[in-house]
Amino acid sequence: MDKAKGLYDEAVLELASRTFWGYLGCELIGQDEREVVIGLDVKEHHLNMIGILHGGVHTSLLDTAMGMIAMSARPGEDVVTSSLNIHFTSPVKAGRVTASASIAHMSGRMITAEGRLTGEDGKLLSLATASFRVIERKG
Repeated sequence: MDKAKGLYDEAVLELASRTFWGYLGCELIGQDEREVVIGLDVKEHHLNMIGILHGGVHTSLLDTAMGMIAMSARPGEDVVTSSLNIHFTSPVKAGRVTASASIAHMSGRMITAEGRLTGEDGKLLSLATASFRVIERKG
Protein backbone atom coordinates (compact mmCIF):
# COMPACT_ATOMS: atom_id res chain seq x y z
CA MET A 1 0.00 0.00 0.00
CA ASP A 2 1.44 3.35 -1.04
CA LYS A 3 0.63 6.78 0.36
CA ALA A 4 1.80 8.70 -2.72
CA LYS A 5 0.11 6.75 -5.51
CA GLY A 6 -3.46 6.85 -6.71
CA LEU A 7 -6.28 9.33 -6.43
CA TYR A 8 -4.98 10.98 -3.26
CA ASP A 9 -1.72 12.67 -4.21
CA GLU A 10 -0.11 15.51 -2.27
CA ALA A 11 -2.12 18.21 -4.12
CA VAL A 12 -5.44 16.58 -3.19
CA LEU A 13 -4.32 16.10 0.41
CA GLU A 14 -3.29 19.77 0.59
CA LEU A 15 -6.81 20.78 -0.49
CA ALA A 16 -8.27 18.32 2.03
CA SER A 17 -6.23 19.87 4.85
CA ARG A 18 -8.49 22.96 4.62
CA THR A 19 -11.69 20.89 4.97
CA PHE A 20 -13.25 18.78 7.74
CA TRP A 21 -10.43 16.24 7.09
CA GLY A 22 -7.88 18.76 8.34
CA TYR A 23 -10.10 19.98 11.15
CA LEU A 24 -10.29 16.45 12.56
CA GLY A 25 -6.56 15.88 12.09
CA CYS A 26 -6.74 12.95 9.66
CA GLU A 27 -3.64 11.51 8.00
CA LEU A 28 -3.52 9.24 4.95
CA ILE A 29 -1.52 6.19 5.95
CA GLY A 30 -1.91 4.19 2.75
CA GLN A 31 -4.01 3.39 -0.26
CA ASP A 32 -4.26 1.01 -3.13
CA GLU A 33 -7.04 -0.20 -5.42
CA ARG A 34 -8.51 -2.38 -2.64
CA GLU A 35 -8.10 -0.38 0.56
CA VAL A 36 -7.72 3.09 2.06
CA VAL A 37 -6.21 3.52 5.53
CA ILE A 38 -6.30 6.76 7.51
CA GLY A 39 -5.06 7.55 10.99
CA LEU A 40 -5.84 9.98 13.76
CA ASP A 41 -3.99 10.82 16.96
CA VAL A 42 -6.75 11.06 19.58
CA LYS A 43 -6.64 14.42 21.34
CA GLU A 44 -8.70 15.80 24.20
CA HIS A 45 -11.03 17.68 21.83
CA HIS A 46 -11.96 14.35 20.16
CA LEU A 47 -13.40 13.00 23.42
CA ASN A 48 -16.96 13.12 24.72
CA MET A 49 -18.01 14.21 28.20
CA ILE A 50 -17.14 10.83 29.77
CA GLY A 51 -13.61 10.87 28.37
CA ILE A 52 -13.84 8.42 25.47
CA LEU A 53 -13.60 8.97 21.72
CA HIS A 54 -16.80 10.69 20.61
CA GLY A 55 -19.10 8.56 18.45
CA GLY A 56 -19.15 11.34 15.87
CA VAL A 57 -15.38 11.02 15.48
CA HIS A 58 -15.70 7.24 14.97
CA THR A 59 -18.39 7.89 12.36
CA SER A 60 -16.52 10.71 10.62
CA LEU A 61 -13.33 8.66 10.31
CA LEU A 62 -15.14 5.65 8.90
CA ASP A 63 -17.31 7.74 6.55
CA THR A 64 -14.17 9.48 5.28
CA ALA A 65 -12.22 6.26 4.71
CA MET A 66 -15.18 4.54 3.02
CA GLY A 67 -15.86 7.63 0.92
CA MET A 68 -12.25 7.73 -0.23
CA ILE A 69 -12.29 4.10 -1.38
CA ALA A 70 -15.65 4.68 -3.11
CA MET A 71 -14.25 7.73 -4.92
CA SER A 72 -11.16 5.82 -6.00
CA ALA A 73 -13.41 3.13 -7.50
CA ARG A 74 -15.14 5.74 -9.70
CA PRO A 75 -12.52 8.30 -10.79
CA GLY A 76 -13.94 11.24 -12.72
CA GLU A 77 -17.28 10.96 -10.91
CA ASP A 78 -18.42 12.24 -7.53
CA VAL A 79 -19.88 10.05 -4.80
CA VAL A 80 -21.94 11.03 -1.78
CA THR A 81 -22.90 9.02 1.28
CA SER A 82 -26.52 7.91 1.03
CA SER A 83 -26.61 5.72 4.16
CA LEU A 84 -24.25 4.66 6.93
CA ASN A 85 -24.59 2.02 9.65
CA ILE A 86 -22.13 1.84 12.53
CA HIS A 87 -21.54 -0.47 15.49
CA PHE A 88 -19.48 0.84 18.41
CA THR A 89 -17.65 -2.12 19.93
CA SER A 90 -15.00 -0.73 22.31
CA PRO A 91 -14.13 2.63 23.84
CA VAL A 92 -10.77 4.35 23.47
CA LYS A 93 -9.44 7.28 25.50
CA ALA A 94 -6.09 8.11 23.92
CA GLY A 95 -3.50 7.03 21.38
CA ARG A 96 -3.68 6.50 17.65
CA VAL A 97 -6.70 5.06 15.87
CA THR A 98 -6.74 3.69 12.34
CA ALA A 99 -9.68 3.53 9.95
CA SER A 100 -9.48 1.10 7.04
CA ALA A 101 -12.06 0.74 4.29
CA SER A 102 -12.70 -1.48 1.29
CA ILE A 103 -15.36 -1.96 -1.36
CA ALA A 104 -17.95 -4.62 -0.53
CA HIS A 105 -20.12 -4.26 -3.67
CA MET A 106 -20.64 -2.06 -6.73
CA SER A 107 -23.55 -1.87 -9.15
CA GLY A 108 -24.62 0.87 -11.52
CA ARG A 109 -24.77 4.13 -9.56
CA MET A 110 -24.31 2.60 -6.08
CA ILE A 111 -21.23 1.53 -4.14
CA THR A 112 -21.26 -0.29 -0.80
CA ALA A 113 -18.16 -0.05 1.39
CA GLU A 114 -17.16 -1.49 4.74
CA GLY A 115 -14.85 0.04 7.32
CA ARG A 116 -13.16 -0.82 10.60
CA LEU A 117 -11.75 1.51 13.24
CA THR A 118 -9.02 -0.06 15.37
CA GLY A 119 -6.83 1.05 18.24
CA GLU A 120 -3.06 0.91 18.50
CA ASP A 121 -3.34 -2.61 19.93
CA GLY A 122 -5.42 -3.78 16.94
CA LYS A 123 -8.62 -3.94 19.01
CA LEU A 124 -11.81 -3.31 17.02
CA LEU A 125 -13.36 -0.01 18.16
CA SER A 126 -16.16 0.29 15.60
CA LEU A 127 -17.40 -1.35 12.43
CA ALA A 128 -19.42 0.32 9.67
CA THR A 129 -20.97 -0.16 6.27
CA ALA A 130 -22.09 2.64 3.98
CA SER A 131 -23.80 3.09 0.64
CA PHE A 132 -22.60 5.78 -1.75
CA ARG A 133 -24.50 7.25 -4.67
CA VAL A 134 -22.48 8.06 -7.79
CA ILE A 135 -23.48 11.52 -9.07
CA GLU A 136 -22.49 13.58 -12.08
CA ARG A 137 -19.54 15.84 -11.48
CA LYS A 138 -20.54 19.48 -11.47
CA GLY A 139 -18.26 22.01 -13.18
